[in-house]
Amino acid sequence: QVQLVESGGGLVQAGGSLRLSCTASGSTFSRYAMGWFRQAPGKAREFVGSIRLGNTYYADSVKGRYTISRDNAKNTVYLQMNSLKPEDTAVYYCAAGSRLIVSTLSNWNAYDYWGQGTQVTVSS
Repeated sequence: QVQLVESGGGLVQAGGSLRLSCTASGSTFSRYAMGWFRQAPGKAREFVGSIRLGNTYYADSVKGRYTISRDNAKNTVYLQMNSLKPEDTAVYYCAAGSRLIVSTLSNWNAYDYWGQGTQVTVSS
């Protein structure tokens, strides 16, 4: 089993930055893909980005503003969020999946484990 815990959410002004952390417990291997998704009230869950092996992948909506990294020694993945916009407001979730191919990284159904979510609010 794997448990994921997100942290780092909060309130930030438009144009500001936040860094989210997702720490895994259990038998998470460094080769597991880690994904970030977000969901605003009344909206569908949306892919943000992921990291698989040494490569990162991003949704077009956040490309150039968000950066995903991981520290395998700490079993932690990070989401650095810059140039935040009000439309970035959502609950952000991290997810872990094993044996995921690149084409499935944006599909939330492909992931095996999910964190509890952390709220990010961007004010105008």
